[in-house]
Amino acid sequence: MRTWQKILIPTAIVLLVSGTYLFVVFKHRQNPGVVGQQNQAERPRSLDDVAVVRILSPAHFDDVTPLAGTSVWMKDGYTMPYFAYAGSHVEFNKRVGLIAAAQQLDVKKIIKQAVPASVSDNVRQVFAVFALPGSNDLFATPIGYINGNDEAYYTDMLFYYDDPHKIYSNWPKDVWAAIEAHQVKPGMSELETQMSIGEKLHPDGPTEGDRTVTYDQDGRQWTITYVNNRATQIKTG
Repeated sequence: MRTWQKILIPTAIVLLVSGTYLFVVFKHRQNPGVVGQQNQAERPRSLDDVAVVRILSPAHFDDVTPLAGTSVWMKDGYTMPYFAYAGSHVEFNKRVGLIAAAQQLDVKKIIKQAVPASVSDNVRQVFAVFALPGSNDLFATPIGYINGNDEAYYTDMLFYYDDPHKIYSNWPKDVWAAIEAHQVKPGMSELETQMSIGEKLHPDGPTEGDRTVTYDQDGRQWTITYVNNRATQIKTG
């Protein structure tokens, strides 16, 4: 089971996530401001490598509250659970599912709420309360935690703060059609595939674009082989 497929994030896993987040922050502070995708030494620079992807490096609750009233898009799909939200509370017993890749979330507010004792002690989760486009129903997904004087937020790993259709406007219409259908077609790159079906579970090598990668799309398994950063073999079950 993946990290965020549980009802909420246990303390040990949250600490692991926050450690990864702090590494991202460190790298960002070495190169502050608007950043692009990391260039892959193994392949020529592409338009994707220089695409403008904003990061915020939030460190405190006040750093994430400005997300209220904005829209974000899921960067790492099928990893984060979301729950019904009603009466100013997250309804932990009403888990709706996992947020799909590239899904737009219209953020209404950012809140703090204690998690059930059965999940974790002395930890308050920070949630984004959101609606899906065209719906008035409210949901909540965790975006960080507060434990005493310790805080950690991982919105930079979870969200695009700008519409990815504009960030990657160079992608052809048929690729975006596949992404919106959460499908993979031959010729798609690793990044395009991740935008469509979510996180990479098991890459068989370190060279992005020249390897076989296994994905878990909320229980649906995909195994995709890439050559020159183009999907050449696609298996699903």
